[in-house]
Amino acid sequence: MKEQTKYKKAAFGAGCFWGVEETFRTTKGVISTAVGYMGGHTENPTYENVCSGETGHAETVEVTYDPSIISYNELINVFWNVHDPTTLNRQGPDIGEQYRSIIFYYDEEQEKAAMDSKEKLNKSGAYGREIVTEIVPASEFKFYMAEDYHQQYLKKRGQKSCRF
Repeated sequence: MKEQTKYKKAAFGAGCFWGVEETFRTTKGVISTAVGYMGGHTENPTYENVCSGETGHAETVEVTYDPSIISYNELINVFWNVHDPTTLNRQGPDIGEQYRSIIFYYDEEQEKAAMDSKEKLNKSGAYGREIVTEIVPASEFKFYMAEDYHQQYLKKRGQKSCRF
């Protein structure tokens, strides 16, 4: 009998969640993805609430992954490569706290991996500027699932990215 694989969760905010979700969804070892809101103070926020800038939430992708196929460090590398972690509360044309760069860690191992990775990238000068990504415990925030029409938004439209 095959031993059951224990899946793990990760959560990342890297700007508009549509493209970020599509990138993670199509990454080998990712079992499922969901887009939502995390890191704020309003219960059960809606997209309109979050876009108002008054809830404190970030557009977030929750990733369920199989650590026997993909490591958390590899997921962090996907995160760094899918956005610009040096822009505060902004990704491309999208401006606001909801578009901030943020990693929500679920355990000490994830925290250490995220901190070490950020420090290594900052020291390397890879981005030419300081990385402003927040690294915070997921336990302090609830993940609120976004509305259905946001889930797998690009896949439903046959698109690979938000760029037209």
